[in-house]
Amino acid sequence: MAGQFDTEAFYAALDAQRQGRKQTWKQVAGESGVSASTLTRMAQGRRPDLDGLAKLCAWSGLSADDFIRKSAGSADQEPETLAKIATYLRADPHLEPETAEMLDQLIRTTYERFRKK
Repeated sequence: MAGQFDTEAFYAALDAQRQGRKQTWKQVAGESGVSASTLTRMAQGRRPDLDGLAKLCAWSGLSADDFIRKSAGSADQEPETLAKIATYLRADPHLEPETAEMLDQLIRTTYERFRKK
């Protein structure tokens, strides 16, 4: 499944968030932890790096998934169950990374054992 990140739409949504909060781009940079130059490059249509994207999503409450445009003819696919579980475990603030990894391994092993063939 091929897709492309819509930087222009993401930047427009960020700008709406910024305006709604009555902030400058400099304030956005300070609060989000991204550099002002990253925001300037985005204004010119360039994509942020992955860490910058994550920080901007966290600051704004936007989901990067909402800005992924699928190519014509690409089918909608649901993520695998184990991929979803691993994502949730690693995002859980109540778990240490090592604990999340151990739980992930345990669940994978158990899942594969009982999965319908």
